[in-house]
Amino acid sequence: MNFKPLARYTCAWLAVAALSGCASTQPPAGISAVTPFELARYQGRWYEIARLDHSFERGMSDVSATYTAQADGSVKVVNRGYSADPGRWREALGRAVFTGPTDTGSLKVSFFGPFYGGYHVAALDPDYRWSLVVGPDRSYCWILARDKQLEPAQRAAITAKAAELGIATDALIWVSQQRQDPAQ
Repeated sequence: MNFKPLARYTCAWLAVAALSGCASTQPPAGISAVTPFELARYQGRWYEIARLDHSFERGMSDVSATYTAQADGSVKVVNRGYSADPGRWREALGRAVFTGPTDTGSLKVSFFGPFYGGYHVAALDPDYRWSLVVGPDRSYCWILARDKQLEPAQRAAITAKAAELGIATDALIWVSQQRQDPAQ
């Protein structure tokens, strides 16, 4: 059995974990997490519409994140996506916890041990249909939605909001959502 692809994938996620251990768990200066925030409404599956480039997601399409509230107040995180190289689905399991009041969309997430990185909901649809998420700095940004596509006007409005927050929207990668995830 060839373990090189598995080892490369594991090393990539470990690098992310190590990086997040050094990262702040607070929102970037000038960005506030949404409040009020309701985890009960936020949990469930979200599709990644766009992201800024990072090695841990490079070459991935059909990315989704599923959030599930846990009895201890934490959030189970399951990230899945299709990796063109080596041509199969990848999954990463994580845990998130609120960094302050649970009615504020500011959490820290870990995919490896005690190392956490910031996860901040900077904008959120009132009906919880889309979300703009930033990490510990402006080089981490995701546009998530409950559906695999956003209407063009909505996509433009979210992108404009990200630009207002100082996100390099010209560097956003618009994620293909064409494959059917066999785990769904």
